[in-house]
Amino acid sequence: MPVSADPAKRISVIIPALDEAAAIGAVVAHAAAGENVETLVVDGGSRDATVAAARAAGARVISAPAGRARQMNAGAAAASGELLLFLHADTRLPARWERTVRKTLAAPGVAAGAFRLGIDTRRPGVHFIARAANLRSRVLQLPYGDQAIFLRRSLFDRLGGFADLPIMEDFDLVRRLRAMGRVVTADQAVVTSARRWRRLGIVRTWVINQAVLAAFHAGLPPARIAGWYRSGSVTRRAAGRR
Repeated sequence: MPVSADPAKRISVIIPALDEAAAIGAVVAHAAAGENVETLVVDGGSRDATVAAARAAGARVISAPAGRARQMNAGAAAASGELLLFLHADTRLPARWERTVRKTLAAPGVAAGAFRLGIDTRRPGVHFIARAANLRSRVLQLPYGDQAIFLRRSLFDRLGGFADLPIMEDFDLVRRLRAMGRVVTADQAVVTSARRWRRLGIVRTWVINQAVLAAFHAGLPPARIAGWYRSGSVTRRAAGRR
C-alpha cells in the first residue's frame, strides 16, 4: 500500500549560521517555499549581515552560542514543528522537498532520512566524491549533515538531540538513529556549495575528511580533532597515530 504524507505535519527547518550573509538568503528562500514549513536561522554571533539577510528572506532568527551542535539544539528547542530538518547554511533544498520529508518519515520502520548529496560545481573530481558519499549514505545508512538530515521531533527529543561535540555531531546522531530504525536516503538531491573544495583542493579536502573520520573512530577527543581540523594539521596528526 502506498505511503501517504500528511501535509498537516509542520516541518521546522533549522539552519545554524555564522557569517553566512552571502548564502543565507537563497537557502532560506528555498526552504520557505515548502508547504506548512517554518524556517529558523540560529545565529552563532555573526559579524556580517547574516541576521538581516535571513530575516529579509522570511526566516525567524534566534541566537545561540557558536557551535553547530549547540545552535541546532537551540533551534530544535524553539521550533514548533512535529518534524525537524537540519540544514547547513550553504545548502539548498530541492523543489517540493517537504513532500519527500513527510512521505519518508511516514513509512514504517523509518527513524530518519536525508537527501542525496549534490555539489555546486562542474569539476568531475568533486562529482566522484558526491557519488561515493551517496553510495555510503544508501548502503551504510550513514548520511552526513550536508545532506539535510530530518526526523520526527519526538525521536530527536528521545535521543537527547545532538551531543555537545565540536565536530562530527551529525555522524554521532545518525549512528544513534540507526539503532532506532532505518535511515533513508531520498532520491532527490540537495545542492551544497563547493567553496571548501575550491579553497582547499579536491584531494586535500577528501583526505582531511577521511582523517577526521578515522580519528573519531579511533576514539580521539573530539575537541582535539576539531582543533587539528581548523588548523589544517588533522591529516598529519591522524597519520601519526596509526
